[in-house]
Amino acid sequence: MSLTGKALGISPELRAGIFHFTVFGSTGVASVYFGIWLSNRGISPDEIGIINAVPVLVLLCINLLVGRLADKASDWRQMIIILSLIAGAVPVGLYLVNGFWGILLVWTLCVVPAYSLVPVVDAATLRMTQRRGSDFGIVRAWGTVGYMVTTALAGPVIAVFGEAAFVPLFVAWSLLRAALALQLPLFRAAAHEVPPIAVAAPKARRLREILKPWFVLPLMGLGMHYSLHGVLSAFAALIWKEQGISEGLIGPLIAVAAAAEAVMMFVWTRLGWKVSARHMIIFAALVAAFRWGAMAFNPPVLVLFFLQMLHAITFAVGYFGGIHFIANWTSEDIAAEAQGFSYVLQQGMGVIALVGFGWCVALFGEKAWLAASAFALCGAALVWVSLRLRQPKSS
Repeated sequence: MSLTGKALGISPELRAGIFHFTVFGSTGVASVYFGIWLSNRGISPDEIGIINAVPVLVLLCINLLVGRLADKASDWRQMIIILSLIAGAVPVGLYLVNGFWGILLVWTLCVVPAYSLVPVVDAATLRMTQRRGSDFGIVRAWGTVGYMVTTALAGPVIAVFGEAAFVPLFVAWSLLRAALALQLPLFRAAAHEVPPIAVAAPKARRLREILKPWFVLPLMGLGMHYSLHGVLSAFAALIWKEQGISEGLIGPLIAVAAAAEAVMMFVWTRLGWKVSARHMIIFAALVAAFRWGAMAFNPPVLVLFFLQMLHAITFAVGYFGGIHFIANWTSEDIAAEAQGFSYVLQQGMGVIALVGFGWCVALFGEKAWLAASAFALCGAALVWVSLRLRQPKSS
């Protein structure tokens, strides 16, 4: 609990980093084998798209509510713990289902709480590090390290022990995340605490104050760009296996992307980027268009490793651009709600991308990546329009 961490002298940043390490662990296991696990149960590519898209559709309906409730609580920690405990218990249901409808129901109940906590913990950690003058990138990077470790280990473990290892690995990481949520610090400043640094005055205290085209368009573009990383998680392992790549290599292929992302996050502050948040999103989307387009031509494994390393730009740079764009224009009063709004847009685009990509894979196989490339370019165009509507200052 919080008092235990304080008694042991563990900093809030370290405790948040420990939890971040587990946030994406179950996602890493799913990235390595979930698509193959579904295919082995007779689930077709378009049904795989639906199973991955329905939880996102549910998240569209509840993310703003979750964010609003988290902002109204005395601390964001409370909502994070509740969601983590639910996301830890439900995956046990995967042992009990086999057909399309049963898997769809249980998977939706697994994904919704696990994904709902992400914008809350992102917003809470960013505001805490801004208030304390510490490095958000380093704390957040441990989430990527956890994902990297999971994917690097899951592939070989499943290759050795077979399909039966998938569900136990997924359940174990979900339970670990639930347990470590209990040691999270309080993210908001205590009433008596004087922040060591001044945080810039916010632009908006209510979400409706900021819902204007110049603000919404970059988040839509970011959503289009980010949704394609969900497509990667849902379909890359299946496509690579059909191209003849072994399960033992699929895990490292996914892990090297996470490693590149982690390195970028650890060194982010030292890089001292001098461009606006929206320019970062555009850059990330353009690199993503190249990445997805190249994957459509069945490149050799060594080239795939290089394309996966571009994750440092397509994911990490885009992520920092998006989260800082939101934080620069909103106050703590709507921190989780505003981040949740961005996730709603990302998830809306995710539904389109997952269902559309599943349909494209069924028709065109690996050439479906060309559609992903075009989608990323459209996302970059929306952010460019926002810059034409309102030039950046610090955002």
